[in-house]
Amino acid sequence: MTKFLIAAAIAPIALAAPAVAQVNGIAVADPENAVLQSNAWKTAVSQIQTTYKAQIDQAQTRQNALQAELNPLVQAFNTARAAPNANEASLRTQATAIQQKQEAANAEIQRLTQPAQRARAYAAEQIGAQLQAAVNAAMARKKVTLLLRPEAAVQAQPSTDITADVTTELNRLVPSVNVTPPANWQPGGQQQAGAPAAAPAAARAQAPTGR
Repeated sequence: MTKFLIAAAIAPIALAAPAVAQVNGIAVADPENAVLQSNAWKTAVSQIQTTYKAQIDQAQTRQNALQAELNPLVQAFNTARAAPNANEASLRTQATAIQQKQEAANAEIQRLTQPAQRARAYAAEQIGAQLQAAVNAAMARKKVTLLLRPEAAVQAQPSTDITADVTTELNRLVPSVNVTPPANWQPGGQQQAGAPAAAPAAARAQAPTGR
């Protein structure tokens, strides 16, 4: 979930110029990891874990209790299903009861973790607003003319990875962030207002809470 939040916050960041036959100064960088390794993000996560410790602990306790409740029910369902001449109507009833219990518990867990997730999204968005500038500065400092995501390169030497350089620039540009979203804040609001315009980045499917 943490990388998903980061990816969502920095989705408009462009890392690659149009492909050309030969380019000097090619490098790779992982923008999500650059954010995750930044001082601002690490400090924000620590603050969020402290601020919302009670809710996070409650969610973990509820998750453990849910697992303890479901295990015998699932075991009974599997046993009944494996029995000769299993009763389909009874199996459907058991399956529905398991699903309803799980959905109710998950809704409760989501409610408990929502404030912490919202704070993480707010922190990620603030850092993401400076990511394009950090990428540009890192490229200029390393004399990079074409920057790719690691998965876009067939093979790359470690020396071509400037993710750490992007993190260094992030530490300079955004040393800290606020982890208390305004009451009317919605994810995407700050990025739309403060991030530099950029072409859409290559799609990256990434998907917990970052504890």
